[in-house]
Amino acid sequence: MQPRDPEQDAAPPAHRKIIHIDMDAFYASVEQRDNPDLRGKPVAVGGSKERGVVAAASYEARKFGVRSAMPSVTAKRQCPDLIFVKPRFEVYKAISLQIRAIFAEHTPIIEPLSLDEAYLDVTENLQAIPLARDIALAIRAKIKAETGLNASAGISYNKFLAKLASDHRKPNGQFVISPGMGPAFVEALPVGKFHGIGPATSTRMNALGIFTGLDMRNQTLEFMNANFGKSGVYYYWISRGVDERPVRADRIRKSVGAETTFSTDLIEFDAMIAELRPLIDKVWRHCEATGNRGRTVTLKIKFADFEIMTRSRSVPSPVASRDELESMISSLLECEMPLPKRVRLLGASLSSLQSENDSEPQLDFGL
Repeated sequence: MQPRDPEQDAAPPAHRKIIHIDMDAFYASVEQRDNPDLRGKPVAVGGSKERGVVAAASYEARKFGVRSAMPSVTAKRQCPDLIFVKPRFEVYKAISLQIRAIFAEHTPIIEPLSLDEAYLDVTENLQAIPLARDIALAIRAKIKAETGLNASAGISYNKFLAKLASDHRKPNGQFVISPGMGPAFVEALPVGKFHGIGPATSTRMNALGIFTGLDMRNQTLEFMNANFGKSGVYYYWISRGVDERPVRADRIRKSVGAETTFSTDLIEFDAMIAELRPLIDKVWRHCEATGNRGRTVTLKIKFADFEIMTRSRSVPSPVASRDELESMISSLLECEMPLPKRVRLLGASLSSLQSENDSEPQLDFGL
């Protein structure tokens, strides 16, 4: 007897078919593809031995705990044989366009999240392939044939579950979460594995006795709203496997930012600049990866007593380089020195984003 396909179990026409495609260790895989000497070795793209942060890590490096956004010094400590490679964003962007063209053979409804991942709505697809699973297989096979790179895929009836599914069989695999599987799949999941729930929110949920999707589902909407504000509604519904967000084609992000909280409060200018540099690296990596640039730079300062201060500066044309971004952030901080209180958190962001090929800002995206 043939086993039933999960998509055939309980998929009435009303259910959407969403695919989340995620390239496996994209930047590092490109470098290993193009340089045979790097294959099978732990590779970190970005950073350096002395400073900076890791933009991407190969799977060989990940075995040692190396991950993106990790300080280079920490990465090298955890993996002494780690090889640092300078990023080549123009190459990554060109490959991303190749991959995007493959997506477009199946659907015009493509929502890129970055150079290496995207959502596709294939409820009605251009090749009339009945199963989204088979569309994902075809896309992954063509990506491999044309670029030599591996991609993973998640298939489900909404974006939240599709992204969870793509993580479930990485690297170089795919997984289907059908409508019948969705709620049960979510209830066993630790809250820290939920896309959109970071370490701070996860810790806060744990303190409230919420450790799994089932724990979250057992809370009332009022409780979630009271403790998590606007995000409470989103958490309430995704714990039930419900996510009504559409796949939105051609979205442009409005802003990108990064922030960090210190274990020890800071007061000295040089110490704060040192902490801001990895944040600036992270913001600029996003700009390089997406080809977007921004005109408004914002510095966020949270003091030891939790008072928050922000300072912004807008310029007529988009910020053109990482050094220019650092210069503007440094200037904003310097204008406030000496600060009246010790600092527990700093953040840097760039907004009014637009494509570097456009003269006018475009609308709507998100990090």
